[in-house]
Amino acid sequence: MVQLSLKGITKKFGSFTANDNISLTIDQGTIHAILGENGAGKTTLMNILSGLYRPDEGEIYINHQLVNINSSKSAIDQGIGMIHQHFMLVPQLSVLENIILGTQGQYKLKLKQKKIEIQKLINNYGLEIDLDAKVETISIGMQQRVEILKVLYRGAKLLILDEPTAVLTPSEIDNFFNILRQFVKQDNTIIFISHKLEEVIKLCDFVTILRRGKVIKTFENKNLDTQQLATMMIGEHPEINLTKNTLSLTETILTVNNLVTKKIKNISFQIKAGEILGIAGVDGNGQQELVSVIMGLIKPKQGRIKYKNIDITNWTVEKIIKQLSIGYIPEDRKTTGLVLSLTIGKNLILKQYYSYPFNQRGILQQKAIDTLENEAINNFNIRGVEPNITVGKLSGGNQQKIVLARELTNHPQLIIAMQPTRGLDIAATEYIQQQLLKARENGAAILYISTALEEARKMSDRLAIIYRGQFMNIIAPNTDVETIGLLMMGIKP
Repeated sequence: MVQLSLKGITKKFGSFTANDNISLTIDQGTIHAILGENGAGKTTLMNILSGLYRPDEGEIYINHQLVNINSSKSAIDQGIGMIHQHFMLVPQLSVLENIILGTQGQYKLKLKQKKIEIQKLINNYGLEIDLDAKVETISIGMQQRVEILKVLYRGAKLLILDEPTAVLTPSEIDNFFNILRQFVKQDNTIIFISHKLEEVIKLCDFVTILRRGKVIKTFENKNLDTQQLATMMIGEHPEINLTKNTLSLTETILTVNNLVTKKIKNISFQIKAGEILGIAGVDGNGQQELVSVIMGLIKPKQGRIKYKNIDITNWTVEKIIKQLSIGYIPEDRKTTGLVLSLTIGKNLILKQYYSYPFNQRGILQQKAIDTLENEAINNFNIRGVEPNITVGKLSGGNQQKIVLARELTNHPQLIIAMQPTRGLDIAATEYIQQQLLKARENGAAILYISTALEEARKMSDRLAIIYRGQFMNIIAPNTDVETIGLLMMGIKP
């Protein structure tokens, strides 16, 4: 049983104050939401609680006792477990090995005994996980369950969840919420960080609003609506118009014919200039494999891919990047979109570091890089940054804007956007969507993949439903949700 109190928590990164004198109490047996824009200080505060950061000032009390949390182990010893937005698993190990990794025990692992213990947790919480599966072979949604099991196995009584539903389907979310409620009924506690305000209203008992590193207000969740929460988070916020104009462009930019890989089954489609083809489906149904084939990361067993009239089926990634006008927004900005240890400027030139004006006679030109960085900061609304800061220290929203700046600055004719708004707040989500719609207006063909159904429907001109590696149908985005739901389950109405 854990009651948590924070008093005067302050954390700075150089001249930037991420947490500014934060004080709040999280009551035992409740689900407490922490809300705020990207960069409001939520993740920094949770990293302090989980032992990844040390506060510059302030105190932490658990059950009225002052505690010193200086490592992940000390946080676990205090009953605190955090499930990060970007999972911390070893892909080459099995689910079972990931769960027991780093735990203390006897000289012999006694895997059979541990497997029995963990299986009891799986059954108790209805998590349905194959302990023998390699993590690299399971979906992102399943990886999240593994992260939950990790902290439960270590005896967590206070669970910190950072954007936990970002990769889950509606049915998975309902099941996940049942798991959380069951956890809390046993006198445990949850801190819930999310930008999905309707979920906060549905699930949480209390809400704390952070803005620019400070606590704005803490209140009980009674008779709230999403507009009230949004206004408290970011002030009055006008609705952005995402209405798509009908364009008369007819040039076909991308053609995929009868594509087959290990996980893709005979997919065919075209995207014209000025068109957004959305792909909706439960995570892990072949979306990533499709993108990987188009970008040259893996080779197809069968089928052809054409960019305009050029057959690029067996082109390498390097050749695609250097010779074609393609912008690629990958699913995970931290692992495949950015180099976290590099500055903003150096991340912006990752696709052109070898060319003028950024490279002269094999030497990087810092002045040209700095100019590009300043232009991107201004043009893409990258906020709260300081010179030479590494992108690993930035909020998720700013990180995604850097990816967007790199991929859109040269006005690509084809854009592949894989979960482009995953884990972003309202303002950042709308900004990303608006930039992509602007690219569409300028004639870009866009492949837009999202597991958030309403987002895919809102952004698309046509919507493909994918199930187990094949397109069930390509439909109008305003098709009724019931029909789309059946297609997502592999059933043709």
